[in-house]
Amino acid sequence: MPPQYKFQNLEIYQLSLKYVNSIYNLCKKLPDAEKYNLSSQIQRAATSITLNIAEGSTGQSDPEQNRFLGLALRSYLETIACLDIIQNQNYQNLEELTPLREQGHQLFIKISSLRKSLNGRGSK
Repeated sequence: MPPQYKFQNLEIYQLSLKYVNSIYNLCKKLPDAEKYNLSSQIQRAATSITLNIAEGSTGQSDPEQNRFLGLALRSYLETIACLDIIQNQNYQNLEELTPLREQGHQLFIKISSLRKSLNGRGSK
């Protein structure tokens, strides 16, 4: 059995993996013309969320982990901008994107909450 790392057991890490899967599934529905543009951009941003959660979780101080979580949030917001573009280009409509947006918002809330708890620990 391969080794397990601390971040793999984090709820936000698991949520981020599900979000990445959902983004990849969405990209399969986009036009081929967007393969190297919008699809690539949103996939990289979603993947960055997961990578920053992993990188910031192991062997980092609270402020350093907070910094990586901040990067994860920025990448999440980049996916939101991409979803807006997808909707504005009529590649997907609001109804089709709502479940993905809700899934992402839950991830946003969890990452923000963890950041807040890290900030609270540092002030004690």
